[in-house]
Amino acid sequence: MTIESGDAVSLEYVGKLPDGTVFDTSRQDVAEEAGLAESQPDRDYEPLTVEVGAGTVIEGLDEALVGMEVGDEESIEIPPEKAYGEPSEDLVREHDTEQLREVLGDDPAVGMYVQTQQGGLGEIVDADDETVRIDFNHQLAGETLVFDVEILDAN
Repeated sequence: MTIESGDAVSLEYVGKLPDGTVFDTSRQDVAEEAGLAESQPDRDYEPLTVEVGAGTVIEGLDEALVGMEVGDEESIEIPPEKAYGEPSEDLVREHDTEQLREVLGDDPAVGMYVQTQQGGLGEIVDADDETVRIDFNHQLAGETLVFDVEILDAN
């Protein structure tokens, strides 16, 4: 059966950068080898099920699944514009250091991560006595991604 938009697809995947650095996977053994399992001890590594075309995975992967079949194993290269986009200066926000200190209960420091009430995650990229700059771009913005996928089931 050839996968079409609207099909439910179960797949194993390894997401990596072109240099081979693994950033995500559904495979326990790969996660352990890459050190991901240690940094995410509560995560269950299991096949991913997606509805093709529903926008639940990045655009490039969603598009690449169309036309594949159960049993196919492919390596898919996805450019930034079909993944997490290019970094945007609009997603780097400035905040008053004293106000942020009150919210955090600590001194803001470069490298710290903060989460907004809406669930957005940002990294402090600059901090001084007056202003803190927080980058809310996705960590993989600007990156070409490679996904090795194996289609397990489709219906």
